[in-house]
Parts: sequence; C-alpha cells; structure tokens
Amino acid sequence: MKRLTLLARCRTSVSRAWRAIPMPVLQRPRIRISFDIDDTLACQLHHCDVESSRLPACVHRWLGEPLRIGTRSLTRELRRQGCSIWVYTSSGRTPSYIRRWLMLYGIRVDGVVNSVLHKHALTAHGLSNTPSKFPPAFDIDLHVDDSEGVRLEGDDHGFRVVVVHPEDENWAHRVLEAVAAVQAQLARQQPLRHKAFVQQPPRIYKPAVAGIPVRC
Repeated sequence: MKRLTLLARCRTSVSRAWRAIPMPVLQRPRIRISFDIDDTLACQLHHCDVESSRLPACVHRWLGEPLRIGTRSLTRELRRQGCSIWVYTSSGRTPSYIRRWLMLYGIRVDGVVNSVLHKHALTAHGLSNTPSKFPPAFDIDLHVDDSEGVRLEGDDHGFRVVVVHPEDENWAHRVLEAVAAVQAQLARQQPLRHKAFVQQPPRIYKPAVAGIPVRC
C-alpha cells in the first residue's frame, strides 16, 4: 500500500512539473531570416532616417553605408526570439565587407549570400538566371526585401518574402509580424520537436521502499 501511495504521489509531481513548463517557448521553431541590402537595410538619406554611430561619418563612407534606422533594435529582438540572421544580396559586395559594415553598428550576421554564391546555388539546383534570389537553397525561411518582383518570385518558386518599402517607418514591426506568422506556420507543418518527450515524461527514481526501487 505504501508503495502504491508513493507511486501516485510521484506521478502527480511529475505531471504538475511538466504542466509548469512554458510550452509556447518549446513549440516555437527557430527560423532563419535574410535581409536584402539596397533600399532595405541600406537606404538613401532622402528615403529614411539612418542609425546613429559613434564613429565619424568619414569612417562610414570608407568602410560602409548608412544603415536604416531601426535595424539594430530589430536584430536584437530577432536574436531574442532565437532567429538566425542572414544577408542575401544580388550585388557583388563581398561577405567580408558586409560583415564589417554591419559590425560597425554592433550587428552580427550568421551568413551572407552575394551574387556569386547565388549563381552557384542556381546552378546546383538546375535553375537558369531566375529567380533573382532563391532563399530555399540556403535553408532560409523568410526573406526581407523592398522589391515586389522578389515577392512574386517567391510565389512562383515557393519561398516566403515580406516586402518593406524604404519610406515605411513601421517596417520593423512588419518584419516581426511576418516572423510570427512563419513561426506559427512552421509549428503547424512540422511535428513538435518535443512531442516524443511529452508522450514519455521523465523517469524519476525515488529511494527504495522495502528494498524495491520505485520508478515513476
């Protein structure tokens, strides 16, 4: 009888502990998001405000370009949500230049795709000169661009694009909304990574009762 009572208490404790785990955090998939540069991250001054910097303007003219205001706070929030941040540009800027430019503003990226890598990806997938961008080749879940044409290419080739225009002051909020939508879609499409763990609660061993080990 004592052994049965201990078993019941153990199962109850495990059940309560499992219900206390914040499931939305466990269920939220990690996504990879990429950003275009021209008129998306690097905008002309007459199109939008730019991020401030402690470095002199001449340094930025030599090492980089004006960065669209809101980029730093947006990337911090995306990092907080566990997103992987990439840059995907059809220009010939080198990955080292892009990484150095963004590091001037304290922004680190996980990957860079330029025109050279893009062409290699198209060749590997047996595609011609279109589309102008192909995020699936790099496991990118969402691409941010200013071009409606890229969005149409996404519809044709099956990749997600959120369009943000240079004059849009709420562009960062638009990106976060798109990220939330992608996270929800991936959670529906992919079985929960923790499903097996939910079906098999952790086993907890209690001290032996009358020489018999009790397993919950």
